[in-house]
Amino acid sequence: MKLGIIGLPQAGKTTIFNALTGGDVPVAMSGGRFEVHTAVVDVPDPRVDALSRLYNPKKTTYAKVTYTDIAGLEGSGSGNIAGPLLTELSQMDGFLHVVRCFENPSVPHALGEISPQRDIEVMEDEFLLNDLIQVERRLERLAEERQRGSRDKGEIAAEEALFQRLHSALEENRPLRTLELNPSERKQISGFGFLSLKPLLIVLNLSEGQTPPQVELPPQADSIALHGQLEMEIAQLPPEDATIFMAEYGITEPSLNRMIRRSYDLLQLLSFFTVGEDEVRAWTVRRGALAPEAAGVIHSDLQKGFIRAEVVPCDTLLELGSMAEARNKGVLRLEGKTYPVQDGDVLHVRFNI
Repeated sequence: MKLGIIGLPQAGKTTIFNALTGGDVPVAMSGGRFEVHTAVVDVPDPRVDALSRLYNPKKTTYAKVTYTDIAGLEGSGSGNIAGPLLTELSQMDGFLHVVRCFENPSVPHALGEISPQRDIEVMEDEFLLNDLIQVERRLERLAEERQRGSRDKGEIAAEEALFQRLHSALEENRPLRTLELNPSERKQISGFGFLSLKPLLIVLNLSEGQTPPQVELPPQADSIALHGQLEMEIAQLPPEDATIFMAEYGITEPSLNRMIRRSYDLLQLLSFFTVGEDEVRAWTVRRGALAPEAAGVIHSDLQKGFIRAEVVPCDTLLELGSMAEARNKGVLRLEGKTYPVQDGDVLHVRFNI
């Protein structure tokens, strides 16, 4: 899972990045320069902690999330995002759009006054226009292919129909994430890295004590409000000092925990677990994934040779204390290839290669 932290200059992207990752990347202005900072962090999960206490394994491995702080977007309105910046943006699974809400006279806003609604719309328009330009170029190439006869006419017609749908949505200022696309269609356009297709979480970056402003979100986007500077300071403290600091300010948990949960919701993901004396491990898979796909996340051989999966909910396993007891109580289930994995499942895969 790779999420890009984006936003206009001086929005506080790097502050949010540091808050999420506990990093200390300098928050000086980038001046619109293309810069990228990346960090891989563990997904906090009390279920993993509890399973690790139960099994006392040699190794405990949490699920991972990658956050990438991407500077260089200026909201020019040209839609002409090119070069390494577009490449980096295209590789993200989703975006956290940091929107500046805080006032700071010493850090002027790139567009003048503070206006969260304007900033949301500027970034959305930039992505829509970028995608529209790409779609129009693809339609031109398809027309050329049809004239040359270099490919099956049926294939070209099917692709043209799909891209005409994309074009119609974008011309109506509808992001591509609002379209209902089947798996085949999504695979067909996956190589284009369309920016408005990616899930979007608006991060309202507040000053200490500031109330979140009322904003209208883009279609199928979600939002979360954070006191970025305060959260960054907490993330950079030793754990014992952070606990005291959070209690003083009435913060129940670090922003990292909340943001990761929202990130999972954003990308429609879930966690399942494997357990044993060697390792307790959390794995990430898309919601709705069937058991063989989850097995493939562990190892490709498990998916190829999948027979069945032994499944027990994590809470049930923790309550009973062992897989053997779960089997004795009749709650350890054998599931086949059509079983949709549930969040919190503990899996043991039976396979044969």
